[in-house]
Amino acid sequence: MSTLFKVGLTRDFLTPDGKLTYKDIGLNLLDAESSIQHGFFERHEPTVVADQLRDLDAVISLAPRYTAESLRGVERLIAIVRFGVGYDMVDVAACTRTDVLLCITTGAVNHSVAEATITWMLALSHRVFVKDRLTREGRWAERALHTGTELRDRTLGVVGIGGIGGRLVEMLRGFGMKPPLAFDPYTSAQRATELGVTLVSLERLLKESDFVSINCPLNDQTRNLIGRDHLALMKPGAFLINTARGGIVNEEALIETLRERRIAGAAVDVFASEPVKSGHPLAQLDNVILAPHCIAWTDELFRDIGQMACRITVAISKGEIPPGVINRDVLERKGFQAKLARRRAHS
Repeated sequence: MSTLFKVGLTRDFLTPDGKLTYKDIGLNLLDAESSIQHGFFERHEPTVVADQLRDLDAVISLAPRYTAESLRGVERLIAIVRFGVGYDMVDVAACTRTDVLLCITTGAVNHSVAEATITWMLALSHRVFVKDRLTREGRWAERALHTGTELRDRTLGVVGIGGIGGRLVEMLRGFGMKPPLAFDPYTSAQRATELGVTLVSLERLLKESDFVSINCPLNDQTRNLIGRDHLALMKPGAFLINTARGGIVNEEALIETLRERRIAGAAVDVFASEPVKSGHPLAQLDNVILAPHCIAWTDELFRDIGQMACRITVAISKGEIPPGVINRDVLERKGFQAKLARRRAHS
């Protein structure tokens, strides 16, 4: 077996004509390592197939799915490094069974997603899109009917107070809002105190918040976490913002709630099924702002994610345990330990 550490990047990092879609994804960090050889997959598959992985030590992956079948017969692969923090597209148990480490770029998205959430909070509360339409359509006289509200003295409720939720709370401190509320069964009282948030039940958060920001991962515990009955608890003047994953908020229930104007509005970046086709029911409503799962995409975001993904990959190539490990059980498996030992021997 070659001593080179072979890294594959999924084809969706490239445009159809083979150029990088994003300005900087940290490839200079891989270029600087003489022991690393990297290249892009020859073709894009929505679900990665085993033939694309068999000759690789690691893969840096953007959007494709990984199933048990993707990893069948793949013996060399040490790690899948997700370009981002979501990993609902990866069969974690299958990774562990096949001695493959799954890593995410923890922390790299925090600033961008938090800033995008604030952008939406301001756009919703100040009715930016309504006022834009009034001007474009010559409806100047109607402006007094569409006054907005400030963030000042309002309450933010964060569902999931991890890295993104915590950064959001920190960035909002200068807006004069009331102390924020948070629902997160996995967050300690100490972290809540450090952030200045009050941990409450989901029901209380929905009842008392003027803005509800979804910032938790999608998994078996959070799928349809917020349904029709939960949405009914929200204030008539409240806004819901989801930058996390479609499926955490029941989409049909949200559409019904917005259509009947039981809440003031919503901003949605993620959907139950993606990509969204033309004519989606949410797109027919005037009290919702939509984005195609990219509201937080910035040059800085891709730079930061790319650099972290490549640093993780370099660490693994040297037989080190990197940050951002999801399936920590794999660290105790003899098969994975043997793979890592071979890399240490070559570093």
